[in-house]
Parts: sequence; structure tokens; C-alpha cells
Amino acid sequence: MWEPPADHPLKRMFAGLAEHAFFSRLGVADPPLIDYLSSLLSRFVHSDTIFRLRDTQGGMLTELAGMMHEAQDLPAGGRTQREYYRHIGDFALFWTGLFPESLQRQRRTRDDLVNYTFQGKRSYWLASTFDDEPYREEQPVLRRLSEQFELCAVGLREVRREWEEFATDTPPGTSGRFIR
Repeated sequence: MWEPPADHPLKRMFAGLAEHAFFSRLGVADPPLIDYLSSLLSRFVHSDTIFRLRDTQGGMLTELAGMMHEAQDLPAGGRTQREYYRHIGDFALFWTGLFPESLQRQRRTRDDLVNYTFQGKRSYWLASTFDDEPYREEQPVLRRLSEQFELCAVGLREVRREWEEFATDTPPGTSGRFIR
């Protein structure tokens, strides 16, 4: 899974946008949650990361319904099942928060019958139940993502609104105000 370095301009831009949207616009002062969300935005720049889960035949899973099916078929416990549930939560939050209009257009797919908010909350909660050592630090953030999924989706919509404003304010060919 691709993760840009901490000093990557894109990561810094998303961190600034997320902090502003959540602190200033929504009054949410939760640095670990905001850090998680800005990291999610940075990771999901690449479609390979968005669609990184594979079915048992190695095919790319592009629908939430297929991801849920594969996660349920994995052996209980273990790193892989937790990673699937965490990714399902991330996938659902990404589309619900940033591109809700695309969910309206997904007709004639299995995802037409899936409630992204419910499945995102459920998946983050399931991922948060893995509390042994390698996952203990992230567990509280995943639990808050489950409990505050709707608020996080609204916050990501604010981030999108701000980056769209930013894009229209930046003359073509310039580096922009956040990237140095």
C-alpha cells in the first residue's frame, strides 16, 4: 500500500485542508482522527490503493459488496481480516465523504443495494475489535471513525469544497499556496 512520506507536498496539502475543515469549519479538535483522515486522502490518491483488495482468484475488487463478501470469507481474526475491514471502512468513507454523487450513479451494480454509511461504520467497528499489540494504537481512532462516520463524511465534503476553491484560486502553472 502506497503511503507518501511525511514531507510530501500532497500529504502536507491534505493535512492542512483537513485541519482547517475539521477545526475551523466543524469545531472538531481530534488530531489523531484528523491525521488518520488526511493520511487516507494521501493514500487514496492512487487508484491502486483504492482498489487494492483482491478476491480469491486475484481479481480486483471494485465494489463494496464484493469486499464485504471476501472479508466475511476470511478466517476469523488475524491481520488480513482486520485489514479488509479497515479498508472497507476507508473505501466507504472516501466515497461517501468526497464523492457522494458517484454513489447515486452506481446503478446496475451490486453496490446499488449497499448502504455505504452502515457498512463503513460496521467495518471500522469490526477493525477496532482487533486490539492486540500491532493494532492497539490505531484501535481508538477506528472506533471513533465508526461512531462518528457521518461527521467524518461531512468533514471530507468540506475538504473537497476547500480543495475545489483552492483549485479555482490557483493560476495554472503555479505551485499553489500550500505546496512549497
